[in-house]
Amino acid sequence: MRRMFEARSLAVLLALLAAAVPKVEAQAPDPDPARFDDDMAAFARSDAKNSVPDAATVFVGSSSIVRWNTAERFPHMRLLNRGFGGSHVSDVNYFIEETVLRYSPDVVVFYAGDNDTSAGKSSEQIFEDLRDFAEGVMHSNSTTQVVFISVKPSLSRWTVWPQMVATNTLLRAYADKHANVHYADVATPMLGADGEPIPELFVRDGLHMTEAGYDIWTRVVGDLLARLH
Repeated sequence: MRRMFEARSLAVLLALLAAAVPKVEAQAPDPDPARFDDDMAAFARSDAKNSVPDAATVFVGSSSIVRWNTAERFPHMRLLNRGFGGSHVSDVNYFIEETVLRYSPDVVVFYAGDNDTSAGKSSEQIFEDLRDFAEGVMHSNSTTQVVFISVKPSLSRWTVWPQMVATNTLLRAYADKHANVHYADVATPMLGADGEPIPELFVRDGLHMTEAGYDIWTRVVGDLLARLH
């Protein structure tokens, strides 16, 4: 009887200890960045053929950057667009030298995290990658300004919007603590009075944006860049 009591006590103790230990959430794996080797080669060929502006503003990130006609939207700005579609934050970090640091930019405008969330990465994991990007840029040049565009809401990924909000909250708090890091809130003006994404801002796939969507991005980011420049 005593042995049975001791066994039960031990089982209870082990259960209490297990409950007291915080669970470590497994991180979703990063995709293989080698899938963008052709994009990097294309950037290198472009640099070899064209002069690269000094002290430029570099736009980098996923397909929302690729599809943004930045040269037309910001005609008086010395800029480079180094977006590559389908990328995660981890991919941009892997290719940070090829897409950002080699140009010694005055300002970097960054958008990614959309694909990361859809792939099952946690808000904390995405934020850590975003923080690593900012620190990588500032380690290379302490005067470079980093503009993070908030993860956008969309029709096709509305079910994971709460996770995106959590990422944006972490990112805004980080920007508030660092003079060289800035948060461009494009998410709020992309939501209607009902709190849901405005359909007119998206093309048929419900993910990528129409010109009306980019009107919002250009206004929000443009106002911020005007202050920085």
